[in-house]
Amino acid sequence: MSDSLGVLITDSGRLLRRRFDRSARCLGVSRAQWQVLFVLSRTEGINQAGLAEALDVETITVGRMVDRLADAGLVERRADPADRRAWRLHLTERAHPILAELRLVADQVMDEMLGGFDAQERAALADLLGRVRANLSPRAPVPGDQPAAQAGGSR
Repeated sequence: MSDSLGVLITDSGRLLRRRFDRSARCLGVSRAQWQVLFVLSRTEGINQAGLAEALDVETITVGRMVDRLADAGLVERRADPADRRAWRLHLTERAHPILAELRLVADQVMDEMLGGFDAQERAALADLLGRVRANLSPRAPVPGDQPAAQAGGSR
């Protein structure tokens, strides 16, 4: 009996992360650290709560990760001009060369992962996985969920 699609997707994601971790280890960056750096490179200036949501972890966990990256000189906290109690997260100049190396590692791992796929197959896979992600994104309604106004019944 063949594996279900869910198992194949889960296993592929796990193996991809493991391969990337092994390849990135030589740069001295942990999985948690490279994930934070990648998210910050796309959403620089995000606050810790937004970063926690993007990484799907607790805010306190992000706080510890950012502390370590700040201690390493890769991330800095800047005061939010709109809210003096909040901090915005930014990459330092020291982080950019590491990100460039991580992107090279990512490209190598992607080439390995998609070995034997032609350009059309790669594009089709990207399209299909994009649609899967969109279907599962928080913006998509979950079947069986009712809007709050309907959940309490009519009066």
